[in-house]
Amino acid sequence: MENEMIKYIKNDRFAKYNGIELVKAEPGYAVTQMRITEKHLNGVNIVQGGAIFTLADYAFAAAATSKGFVTLGINANISYFKPPKGKILRAEATEISSSRKICSYNVDIYDENKELIARFTGTGYIKG
Repeated sequence: MENEMIKYIKNDRFAKYNGIELVKAEPGYAVTQMRITEKHLNGVNIVQGGAIFTLADYAFAAAATSKGFVTLGINANISYFKPPKGKILRAEATEISSSRKICSYNVDIYDENKELIARFTGTGYIKG
């Protein structure tokens, strides 16, 4: 079952379009990575917030779905702390809690200097 879930995660066409790769996925935990290119920059030449959100959301989806059930986001929030430095962003998703139908995750987003640049929190509905 877990291999089937990984196929769902890797089939995320929006993540692929944005250059996001799945680095690691295991039940309740995942890491995603994105190389920053010109297409990720906003009008003032820093990484667009939506690109960072997408990286974090993909890590959240991978961590939750890796538990063996399709999980859909029902709420998400992100706080941005500082603009990233370098050319690579990494998101690390960790499960906070999980019941039969609802789960919660924190996703920390780091730049290539391993400085925390944003934190995403997500709630998911486990389809079961």
